[in-house]
Amino acid sequence: MSATPSSAFPDPAKYGFAGRMAALFIDSKLTPIVVAASLLLGFFAVLMLPREEEPQIKVPMVDVMVGMPGATAAEVENRITRPMEKLLWEIPGVEYLYSTASPGGNMTIVRFKVGTDLENALVRLNQKLQANFDRIPLGAMPPLVKPRTIDDVPILALTFHSARYDHATLHRLATQIDDAVKQIPLVAETTVIGGEHRAIRVQLDPSRLASRNLSAAALVPMLQQANAQAYTGAQSFGNRETLLQTGTFFRDARDVGAVVVGAADGRPIYLRDVATIIDGPSEPSTYVLFGQGAQAAGAAEEAAVTLAIAKRPGANAVEVVAAVLAKVEAQKGTLIPADIGVAITRNYGATASEKSNELLLHMGIAVFGVAVLILLFLGWRESIVVLLAIPVTLGLTLLVFYLYGYTLNRITLFALIFSIGILVDDAIVVVENIVRHMGLPSCRRKRLLQIAVEAVDEVGNPTILATLAVVAAVLPMAFVSGLMGPYMRPIPIGSSAAMLFSLVVAFVVTPWAALKMLRGHAQRDSHATDFVDAPLTEEEEAAEETVAENTFTRLYQRVMRPLLAHRSWRWAFLTAVAAATVGAMGLVGVGAVKVKMLPFDNKSEFQIILNLPEGTTLEQTTRVAREMAAAIRTEPEVRDYEVYAGTASPFNFNGLVRHYFMRRGSTVADVQVNLLPKDERKAQSHEIAKRIRPRVAAIAQKYGAAVAVAEVPP
Repeated sequence: MSATPSSAFPDPAKYGFAGRMAALFIDSKLTPIVVAASLLLGFFAVLMLPREEEPQIKVPMVDVMVGMPGATAAEVENRITRPMEKLLWEIPGVEYLYSTASPGGNMTIVRFKVGTDLENALVRLNQKLQANFDRIPLGAMPPLVKPRTIDDVPILALTFHSARYDHATLHRLATQIDDAVKQIPLVAETTVIGGEHRAIRVQLDPSRLASRNLSAAALVPMLQQANAQAYTGAQSFGNRETLLQTGTFFRDARDVGAVVVGAADGRPIYLRDVATIIDGPSEPSTYVLFGQGAQAAGAAEEAAVTLAIAKRPGANAVEVVAAVLAKVEAQKGTLIPADIGVAITRNYGATASEKSNELLLHMGIAVFGVAVLILLFLGWRESIVVLLAIPVTLGLTLLVFYLYGYTLNRITLFALIFSIGILVDDAIVVVENIVRHMGLPSCRRKRLLQIAVEAVDEVGNPTILATLAVVAAVLPMAFVSGLMGPYMRPIPIGSSAAMLFSLVVAFVVTPWAALKMLRGHAQRDSHATDFVDAPLTEEEEAAEETVAENTFTRLYQRVMRPLLAHRSWRWAFLTAVAAATVGAMGLVGVGAVKVKMLPFDNKSEFQIILNLPEGTTLEQTTRVAREMAAAIRTEPEVRDYEVYAGTASPFNFNGLVRHYFMRRGSTVADVQVNLLPKDERKAQSHEIAKRIRPRVAAIAQKYGAAVAVAEVPP
């Protein structure tokens, strides 16, 4: 008995949602266009997404600084800190306040809730302060408001060092390089750390002052008056107008020495008569030194100056670093002499590119691994069908990242890798069911078009339910509050988008690809030219009920049949599963498994934060820091180090939150330790930091100092 085909498809009403979508796109000319568009959009997103090492987190922090010259710390606390904190707590969105009262001023760090818009926070903060200017106590200065964001963290640090030139010369060179770098559009704040500015120093001679009946206090207003310039108006004469200027600023030591400070016996007394005028670097307030690691053990430390460079918000760190390094390279041989070395002591662009490329490689390995598994269990044609679904889904997911304003960092790439393991499930289920239907005797009289549509419709509802269940399990992670919320949010957003796209791809692209790739893969009646709905013969019914068994099917039946047949076996299996679950949870309780928010990362840098007792001179602080550096440089993994005495080293995210960049004075020092690249050393950075801690602590204890080994947050 046979049925006469009346149309290309059977009645669409007999299919569900999945079957209708498959029937609509399985032989449509739009399907390859959808595939190509998805791949192109994904490629576009990869090119346009900025690459960074870490995701962008909006944690608005604002520093409010109020000076009160001459006041003690207790007076500052009572008259400025406490009243201002009461006002700042009234601002909506403020989460934390951290205040430091010191002699002469106060600093309050206002931290808003994560995700708060910085501009709105600044408007509310400034409005609150300006509305209460009348409450500023006598002797206090108006508040200075300075916002801090994650983009303030320098992504590149260039250390200029030389055994020939001093700190002042290196500072002048770094300032000129700074001017050249600032011409790059995507460069934001730049900071020159170390070196002395040019200054004209006046060293008074007490004996010569006394012989001319002059005092040092009387010379200060004279110098201030002489170092002045003003435009006093204009004079018109002969149909021309001439601007009148009185006075001029000092240009060099000769101008300063020519200032008249008095008269004796009818003759003027010049400043050069009672003092020595020196045009050169100012008194050193910081020391920056550069040293090599164990590979250059005999090399001496050199004077150094560091140029730290930050990028604009939303800029690609890799592109900014490449542009800056190209600009600096162009200055070598002209502005930068050959005997001045330029060491790259921080390059977050390289680390961001390295992590992105590494994760992209792992993503490719994951895709290849999935394809190999399908090849082993289903066949090479089926593996190609599933393999096509992966880049299509990932391309659309990358487009979602681009539209959401995310960057290409290790969290977003982890979300994609995490998604690969679950997004292929839908395509595998569809392909496997199509292959199973192709092997049924009843399908030999049907076209592959009909087989694919019926196979998709058969597993459509369970596939939709399974996909929505995964989305429901992952998506709530996107609503986590606090600092970890925006940090981890790309994972649930990306995974949920990938699962939903994979469901659509499984119903639209996978049947179309199966129709192209599996044609001729199974024996069918060559006369089957359209959909048929004829009853099966007795031989076909018998063959339909006989399921082809392979090794895995027989192994599965061998395990499951006793569990289903014996009640005692079922209870024993359930008890074993419960015991394994409780045992796994108990590993945390006994401390066998450590619990922490994020794992340690194998960074290529860490810092030593040194604080010596009050009253320590800058030179003594430098000596202690150099002693610590000498104890560290013997480690084989150390590439180079920089000693920053009297100032802070280029800060990272940890330093941004802790405000390490504000460390100043003769009692503070940092040692920036740069390690060899990860592929050139076996030890992790955390292991190296733990290894050097006892030596550093012993040196700090000898001098009564406080020291901390600060690793870069993961």
